[in-house]
Parts: sequence; C-alpha cells; structure tokens
Amino acid sequence: MKIAIASDHAAIDLKAELAQWLRDEGHEVDDLGPATAERVDYPDFGYKLATAIASGAATRGIALCGSGIGISIAVNRNPACRAALVSEPLSAALAREHNDANVLAMGERLVGIDMAKACVNAFLSTDFGGGRHAGRVEKLSNPAL
Repeated sequence: MKIAIASDHAAIDLKAELAQWLRDEGHEVDDLGPATAERVDYPDFGYKLATAIASGAATRGIALCGSGIGISIAVNRNPACRAALVSEPLSAALAREHNDANVLAMGERLVGIDMAKACVNAFLSTDFGGGRHAGRVEKLSNPAL
C-alpha cells in the first residue's frame, strides 16, 4: 500500500519510527516532512498530506503532531480527506469500518510507539463496511446530498 506520512516538529520522532516500520512491513512510504526538528507549522504539512490523498498519490495517510488535533483539522479541510484522530486500535478500526477514514491522525505526546503501531495496523487492516455507512460517508464530501 502507498502511504503518505507527515508531521510537524513535535512528532518528527514518531514519524521516523512509523515510516521505517511501515517500510519494513512492505509498504511504500512517502515521507512528506519535515526533515528536521526545526519548528514548523502543522497546517503546512497537513495540507501537503491532504493533497497527496486527494490526488491519488497515496492510498492512505498518517498525520502526526504533538496532540494530533491540529494536523487532523488541517487535513480535514480537504473534502477528499477523512482524517480520524485516534489513540487506540478500536477507534482506528472503527474509523475505517464506519467512516472510510483515509487518514489516521495521532499525537506523539499522547501515544507511545507500540500503541501507535497497533493503531496503524488496525487502520491498514480494516476495510470499509459500506452498506448503511456508505450514504453517510458520501455526505461528508457532498453536504448537499
């Protein structure tokens, strides 16, 4: 699977660990930055990740910042993106099954590496359930429906 990953300076360590782990698991990972821990603005990297998802350059995205809140808000500004902020695997699985989330958001200051890996694993291994959820998900990108 092609996965885009981005963070701000507060989550650069988690981003690096997850990116390497995903590569080791056989995924193609596009690290959208930042490359250093120098202070950056999370919206810039959230928008970059959202563009990768919207354009089809990546199938799934992982958005990280200190809390996960700011970058998830930035990603969700793009109507093609459905970013879910999670801190445990059940929410990650439900975000996929019920909401067809295509971006997983987490906060480095709130989630350790083992829990983050468990969340990513649940997110990547769960399919969208469709059915009764499909119409609701369609309304997320098309509020006029």
